[in-house]
Amino acid sequence: MNIILALLIWTAGGMGAVSPSEGHISLLQNSVNAAIVQQQSGNAGSESVTVKADPQEQAPKVKGIYVTAYSAGGSRMEQLVKLVDKTDLNAMVIDIKDDAGYITYKTDNPKLQEMGKSQPFIKDIDKLMSRLQKHDIYPIARVVVFKDTVLAKKNPELSFRKGDGSVWQNGGGDSFVNPYSKEVWDYNIEIAKEAAKLGFKEIQFDYVRFPEGFEKRADSLKYTKNNRSRVDIVSDFVKYARKELAPLGIRVSVDIFGYAASVPAAEGIGQDFVKISKHVDVISPMVYPSHYTTGWFGSKVPDKAPYRTIKGSMKDTHKKLDPLGSYKPIIRPWIQDFTASWLGSGNYAKYGKKEIEEQIRALHDMKVDEYLLWNAANRYTQGVNYK
Repeated sequence: MNIILALLIWTAGGMGAVSPSEGHISLLQNSVNAAIVQQQSGNAGSESVTVKADPQEQAPKVKGIYVTAYSAGGSRMEQLVKLVDKTDLNAMVIDIKDDAGYITYKTDNPKLQEMGKSQPFIKDIDKLMSRLQKHDIYPIARVVVFKDTVLAKKNPELSFRKGDGSVWQNGGGDSFVNPYSKEVWDYNIEIAKEAAKLGFKEIQFDYVRFPEGFEKRADSLKYTKNNRSRVDIVSDFVKYARKELAPLGIRVSVDIFGYAASVPAAEGIGQDFVKISKHVDVISPMVYPSHYTTGWFGSKVPDKAPYRTIKGSMKDTHKKLDPLGSYKPIIRPWIQDFTASWLGSGNYAKYGKKEIEEQIRALHDMKVDEYLLWNAANRYTQGVNYK
């Protein structure tokens, strides 16, 4: 038995000669989780430390949908709850800090008010959490990390700046904040901690990376950095976040480009599939067939071959992660419930029941039994068999 676990159990026995309450059990489990993470981080160079505990052992096999804060706080939520109630879906990934950087509910946290900005699409967060609990919906809080126009504009020194001092924007008008900044790390983790206290069981970090094409402008922009590589600093953030959140007994998951499993580390944006996966409870590669180009997994048009594309991506994912052994996280991919018409005539398929079920079948065949459905407008296909 792990000596830390044994000591914690012995300590818990001294709480009093009464039957253990749910609170005591929860406290003990959280302490165990924290101790394991602390032990791992304290023995980073030791190959003998292979213990990895799931802080949500009672969680279901997650089959979820993406829900914007606007939907979660509006009339569409009724329709989405009914969809989950009448199908084998059981989870929702809800924006708590969105793609623009807004905190999507009213917060009284002075740290968050000082650095960020609320846009309360979710008018009553406690009512939302009660609703999810009533319908037995597993709640996952999506926190967009380094893509954050709000924080960049409010605190330019935490962002990437051009020669004239103005904040850099990408082609879509979005700004990113600096992954080298510990202040940025702590701000996002504070949001995650508050989400956990609200009742979310898992924090899903998205945009855990530098901007696309950053390697082309890394030397021309002004920003604070140290001698750590972009790949190392991104994985350092993930490791730090999991350690900080472990005492709260929640899972940490990260979204990552699907092709990251099929290629060496994406050093330009700082994403290494294996390094990130080692420090999370769940990894969610975005394996939308529409994201792959001609030739991937032997398909001329991958978007028209959902089964083959998903199966190929999962083969590569297992190949990358199997060597992690007990550090291997739960694999829970994002799959496609939208039609990528922007790819142009002949390069896409109209996605419906058949295409979605083909993706799920491919996952089953590759021994992956969890997944998340993405549709930016939250309009999900009816009649799909989600088993």
